[in-house]
Amino acid sequence: MSKAITQSVSELIASANEAKEKSEAKFSHFRVGAAIKTEAGDVYSAFNIESSSYGLSMCAERIALWTAITAGESKFKRIAIVSDAKDFCTPCGACRQVLYELAGDIEVYMTNMKGEVKKQKLSSLIPEAFTSKTLLNGRD
Repeated sequence: MSKAITQSVSELIASANEAKEKSEAKFSHFRVGAAIKTEAGDVYSAFNIESSSYGLSMCAERIALWTAITAGESKFKRIAIVSDAKDFCTPCGACRQVLYELAGDIEVYMTNMKGEVKKQKLSSLIPEAFTSKTLLNGRD
């Protein structure tokens, strides 16, 4: 990605970072924040929430997406993901699947502790994704 990012992307990253600061990661201490931007320009941010039963925990990316959908949104442009990790924090497999199905092939912006930004299309993170078309394939 080019060294310069747009103000819109910078603001989205800032929103994700602000959400990360509220993270409920008392077990793993792996704080994550996400902010998703709609085609209309609205931003919905969220943070990860952990349970002592890890399987009941929820990722920031899915919470942000579901919050936007609950508000009536259906068209998305990009998502920013930030964490306290030294390297870039990519969405987990479950988040990739849900994002691809419900948000489409959006831009994914990830940051690291150095403040560097990495941009990828969601399709590059989940090649050959399972979708509703897969379910219909082969049906008469």
